[in-house]
Amino acid sequence: MSEQNFDEQTRLGSIISGSLTRGVEVKLDASISVEDMAVGRYVAIEGERRRFFGMITDVSLEAIDPRAMVTPPDVSDPFIAQVVSGTTIYGKLRVLPMLTIGGDAMSILEGPQPAKTVPTHFSEVKLASQRDVELVFGAEDDKRFYIGTPLDMETKVCLDISEFVTRSNGVFGKSGTGKTFLTRLLLVGMLQKQAAVSLVFDMHSEYGWEGRSEKGYKVKGLKQLFPSKVAVFALDEESSRWRKVSTDFVVKIGYDEIEPEDIDLLQQTLNLTEASTQAVYQLAREFGDRRWLEVVLNLTEDESKQLIPKLNIHDSTYRNLRRGLENLRRFPFLVPHAPDNPVKRILEYLDRGINVILEFGRFDDFAAYILVANLLSRRIYAQYREKAEKAMGGDVAPSHPLVISIEEAHRFLNPELANRTIFGRIAREMRKYNVTLLVIDQRPSGIDDEVMSQLGTKITCLLDDERDIDSVLTGVAGKSELKSVLSKLETKQQALIFGHSVPMPVVIKTREYGSAESYKELGFLEAAELKRKTEKEIEDLWAP
Repeated sequence: MSEQNFDEQTRLGSIISGSLTRGVEVKLDASISVEDMAVGRYVAIEGERRRFFGMITDVSLEAIDPRAMVTPPDVSDPFIAQVVSGTTIYGKLRVLPMLTIGGDAMSILEGPQPAKTVPTHFSEVKLASQRDVELVFGAEDDKRFYIGTPLDMETKVCLDISEFVTRSNGVFGKSGTGKTFLTRLLLVGMLQKQAAVSLVFDMHSEYGWEGRSEKGYKVKGLKQLFPSKVAVFALDEESSRWRKVSTDFVVKIGYDEIEPEDIDLLQQTLNLTEASTQAVYQLAREFGDRRWLEVVLNLTEDESKQLIPKLNIHDSTYRNLRRGLENLRRFPFLVPHAPDNPVKRILEYLDRGINVILEFGRFDDFAAYILVANLLSRRIYAQYREKAEKAMGGDVAPSHPLVISIEEAHRFLNPELANRTIFGRIAREMRKYNVTLLVIDQRPSGIDDEVMSQLGTKITCLLDDERDIDSVLTGVAGKSELKSVLSKLETKQQALIFGHSVPMPVVIKTREYGSAESYKELGFLEAAELKRKTEKEIEDLWAP
């Protein structure tokens, strides 16, 4: 039987053994070719009293008679091949049962529940039907967003966006696997369902006005799709002008806004010693938290010589610090005194329900990204915390839930920095003050284990490093089985989703983004088509 003839009634085989932790083993019927089975596929099992839903985690070849392995029969003869198939040799699947529905009416009303037992021997195994997928993941509505389709199916898998934003989440995958496209889809989903407002630190200017696909063609960013619901802030006004991107605000950050903690996070990036970063705190105490950086950068050689013994700082330590701080002068967005307050402007947009995307333009190195993202997020988080505490007392209305998206997350959330950055704190506190994270990274093994354990939902494209795979699956039930599924994903447009906002892990082919058809599917019309539609509506309105 060829794969294209499969339907929801197709019987694959029956259960012959297994366990809840390792999964059950399914002997394939003789009519089913093992070549048509794929790891990650979604199946339904008809138990004696319950219906189970699970995922194929392994495919193998077996022989009833060991002699067949030593002296293989001549299967070039169709008759011989038919005789031995299913009797002497057969295909076997390993299926991990994840959800179950009981046979009574009450259980059906409650919906699928986590599997705590296994189906009986010889229970029938079928491919999951469209109804099975909808029963488990729900249909698209005002809370659920269509994110992709299961393997070899056209049925929609929906993510519960309202649940998704209640905890911090992660998008992972090696370079070129489609993390950026997945993140765009998630941001669109949050915006369409009005589940939260987003602040995106857009390191490579991919999410605002437009981005590029792996093949090099342009795709629309969120500003083109939601012009009234998205504001583009620019760190590099000149780059925005070259790219013909209209910006809502140009970000300038004053030296007087940079605190010692901000420099502390740049220790590796600016090549500072431990002693140098400690000296920053001494300088801040000497010159004041608001003046220290500008004063130090403007000290003459003679003034520096007088300062070093006064503060008991070693000469080489001070020289190392000055060299690191001088690197900050190359960023034009850093000025002695900013003409406007970027935190205040961002909060004004967020309070109105408008999403903010901060594009870095040419300043896409890690020093600029770490400094700006952490500095702004720390102050924004402080404002959200203050408002949340006032809301608890009934003085003000709570803020819109905020999701902060950061790329190259291991730069902020590695074991050395996770306890010192605002992002580590947000991840650990979950949604205590109405702020969560969306972390995007190709090296999840670089992220602190405690932070990884706090991520509610993980959407993982292909990873080929063993440490990265282990890190993503830390603390997940059925880790070894899901590990084999994750390692067999295709290089593009496939992802494994598991965690808080989905009832069970599922491998999806991510929905398309970037074509005219995909924009229509997302609810957007091309300008020309929108114009024709409007003209026709006017014409119909005045028709006799």
